[in-house]
Amino acid sequence: MAKKTALITGCSTGIGKLAAKTFHDRGWNVVATMRSPEKESELTQLDDVLVTRLDVTDGESIREAVDAALERFGAIHVVVNNAARGGHALLEQSTDAMTRDMYDTNVFGTMNVCRAVLPHMRRQKEGTIINVTSMAGMVGLPLETSYCGTKYAVEGMTEALAFELKPLGLRARTVAPGAYMRTDFTANANDEHFEAGGEDLAAYAKQLREHFRSSVSAEGGDTADPQEVADLIYACATEDRPVHNPVGNDAQLIMSMIGAPPRQEFLEKAEPLLLPKSQER
Repeated sequence: MAKKTALITGCSTGIGKLAAKTFHDRGWNVVATMRSPEKESELTQLDDVLVTRLDVTDGESIREAVDAALERFGAIHVVVNNAARGGHALLEQSTDAMTRDMYDTNVFGTMNVCRAVLPHMRRQKEGTIINVTSMAGMVGLPLETSYCGTKYAVEGMTEALAFELKPLGLRARTVAPGAYMRTDFTANANDEHFEAGGEDLAAYAKQLREHFRSSVSAEGGDTADPQEVADLIYACATEDRPVHNPVGNDAQLIMSMIGAPPRQEFLEKAEPLLLPKSQER
């Protein structure tokens, strides 16, 4: 049986790199993409791993990465859209440039990667797109107004995409991690606007941040193993999973507090309204 291939964005650190290793260790070809592949020294040592440049805000780099993947491995069976930008600030503190930068990466970048791979998946009549979102795509979090907006957008886009792809034999899923403080994502987030708006507003923002950090710590965010996120991404690629997949104690707590029936149950009920009975293509 031929090895399958996963293309993963944002592999330089954190969950992206863990996901690349997880797929590789379980016998997959991996296209590990990042903005600066020349800085990568670990993944380049692994067999059947292609490390190449992909900046989700640069359409040409997306096309080149997809072409390189197809030339090396002949197919792309799974795409993991993991690359993202974060930033902590009250909406009043957030600049237009900061917000647009997040949307360009988290939303439009994800869409652009999807557009680039979907024609290939349709031709091979097989493929799964996995979009890594966040607990911030399930509940509005103070200091995360822009980031929440992007992650809610990707959750909704993926849900719509899942309906579009089902008649074609393709799949779309989200993986929504809670706060995993052992990754580099928080350290890499843009906090340069956190002091904006004067002393009173900055003090209020700091108060909100400290409270959230203590809540995350109480739910195990400081010690939570991000490998469980990579494992769930792999499960979404290889198992019959629901469209939305939260992971982490805090994300699971939020879902239990919402108290609604599982989203997948609603989607299955809504499907006859949205898709024709005959789904053969």
